[in-house]
Amino acid sequence: MLLDANYNESEDKWDVQLYGEVDIYNADSLKSELHSLIDEKKADIYLDCTNLKYIDSTGLGVLVSALKKVKEAERKIHIINLKPYIAKIFTLTGLDKIFVIEVSEE
Repeated sequence: MLLDANYNESEDKWDVQLYGEVDIYNADSLKSELHSLIDEKKADIYLDCTNLKYIDSTGLGVLVSALKKVKEAERKIHIINLKPYIAKIFTLTGLDKIFVIEVSEE
């Protein structure tokens, strides 16, 4: 399993924990899980990446796909607790300009 998700009704947001590696082998699974969350409740998504070890371009594509779907509902995806070496990937690809990103201190 790549994620755990809980809807926080009082703050109208999804709290999502990402785990392990997001790559070409499991990106489709992540995409379907994120899209089903968005279909269930149109709310901001907070992706907690504390336990995310790696993400490749396929995984980044999944996040962009989810962002497009969230933006249709005028919502945002917040990526929090991103490790600096993974944050660098977002910066190099320019994705730091379209996601709300918070980097952890590690």
